[in-house]
Amino acid sequence: MAPLEIELFACRSDNFGVLLHDPETGATASIDAPEEKPILDALARRGWTLSHIFTTHHHGDHVDANLALKKRFGATIIGPARESIPGIDRKVDGGDSFDFAGRRVEVIATPGHTRGHICFHLPEEKLLFAADTLFALGCGRLFEGTPADMWASLSKLAALPDDTIVYFGHEYTLSNARFAVTVDPQNAALAKRADDIEAQRAKGGFTAPTTIGLEKATNPFLRAADPAIRRHLGIERAGDAEVFAEIRGRKDRF
Repeated sequence: MAPLEIELFACRSDNFGVLLHDPETGATASIDAPEEKPILDALARRGWTLSHIFTTHHHGDHVDANLALKKRFGATIIGPARESIPGIDRKVDGGDSFDFAGRRVEVIATPGHTRGHICFHLPEEKLLFAADTLFALGCGRLFEGTPADMWASLSKLAALPDDTIVYFGHEYTLSNARFAVTVDPQNAALAKRADDIEAQRAKGGFTAPTTIGLEKATNPFLRAADPAIRRHLGIERAGDAEVFAEIRGRKDRF
């Protein structure tokens, strides 16, 4: 079985578009549908035809092109059962799985950013599409869930193998890096990564994808148990979810 091909591109002001393509069957999935034209351009560039849309949550910047793309291609839309998704054909929730081009796609429920947010995990391909739950050096804002919800969701993702490749929904990494060093200033790996990101973004390069292992080593939102972060924040005896809530609150005010 030939490996899946991935096309990463920019949409809107700061969204990532991602196409997932099987060269043997021609099946092509868009991870969310932020904006029609960049997706059409990417499909044309690669000579692919859209067959699926994997929707992670209901926010407009992730579903705005659903209906237009479905009308144009007849694409099957698979998305969260607990949210209202334009054009949805199949509703899935955490613990469900489905087949895409002979690969198992596992659905992970990750409430926090929204109540019904889901992520798509292809274990055999070592791929995770995390959308607005986990970013490089960050996590999504808590629009509908609680800090405890999001901490539980992030903990599920952190439990995946370290070599899992993570695609995420937005190019927020530079801002995330500048914040991360304020709560984890003694982390040498983070300091080096922050410097690398500054240089990368100065050249216009994308910071996606990342890996679970890299995020566990450098992303403060996955490191609530770290003693150095706890000492720096002055909350050494707090529970992990409480530490996470403090970090998320500081990022909101950053």
